[in-house]
Amino acid sequence: MSGKNETLSLLLTLAITGAIIGGGYFWLKARCDSGQGSFLCNVSGGSSTSVPNPTTSPADVNPSPAAGETLPPPPSPAVATNFNSPTSIPSGTTININGSTSMVQANAALKTAMEKKFPGVKVSLEAQGSRAGISALKLGTIDIAAVSLPLTPEDQQQGLVAIPVVRDAIAIVVGRNNPVGTSLTSDQIKGIFTGAITNWSAVNGSPAAIRVLNRPDVSGTHQIFRQEVLGGVNFGSGSNFTTMSRDATTPLLQSLGIDGIGYATYPQVARQQTVRTISVDGIAPTNPNYPFQRTLYYVYKNPPNENVKAFMGFVSSPEGQQAIAIANEKLEK
Repeated sequence: MSGKNETLSLLLTLAITGAIIGGGYFWLKARCDSGQGSFLCNVSGGSSTSVPNPTTSPADVNPSPAAGETLPPPPSPAVATNFNSPTSIPSGTTININGSTSMVQANAALKTAMEKKFPGVKVSLEAQGSRAGISALKLGTIDIAAVSLPLTPEDQQQGLVAIPVVRDAIAIVVGRNNPVGTSLTSDQIKGIFTGAITNWSAVNGSPAAIRVLNRPDVSGTHQIFRQEVLGGVNFGSGSNFTTMSRDATTPLLQSLGIDGIGYATYPQVARQQTVRTISVDGIAPTNPNYPFQRTLYYVYKNPPNENVKAFMGFVSSPEGQQAIAIANEKLEK
């Protein structure tokens, strides 16, 4: 009797086990067919998508974006460093800066303030033009380039980093006794510097040929003026155009006379007694809405050396910012 009971129990257990396995199979198959299966679907022969092999690379798992999708922008080729204000600088340190004539005032103000705070430190300044400064920086003959135009992709690929310093107005300038009025339109200025307008009588001046005094190609101001003021159009040429031999503002101003016209960073001409600035569309260079503006930069090469760290840290310090602000205020008075 007991043997029959054991047989019946065994048969009942097998039946229950078979029902569970069968139900589990159909449940798993249904999930696989619906695309919700796990890696067991591959073993069971289900129809779900295959699971990546553990050695599969992320690129194999995540294909390229479909047409129309936008990729995230690539990282900047040169990331700026956060510079700390220096508390001490070794005596005998010389920091070499070269570049834009537009940065002369800011450079001089920072030189004075830095040398006063850190006796024994010298800031050596030259102003041979933005591109000259960048070239010297690449060669390693200076620590910092002062520039008046953005870096090119090629500059950035070589590890150069630009730090914005101050906004600057590009002033249109004529001799004090030039009979032309106090304002010209943007179109008139473009016409003069592209050679389309060659006589002052065409812009309400006296009948006389316009002498255009242009800055050399190495000048960042030259390049920005061509891009922003002339819309990328080339400067004019001919007998009424003179390109200065070097990027220097003083010789340009001295050559204006009563029939010349040129352009320069506003701080360099604001307090000159022999020249005057021309408003653009009735807006003076001191107005925040003045149309011909650009950003001035300090540029260094990554990784920054100790001289760069010291100078850029001082520029960002309260003393450095105050020096720049005071220099600008003096020029505007």
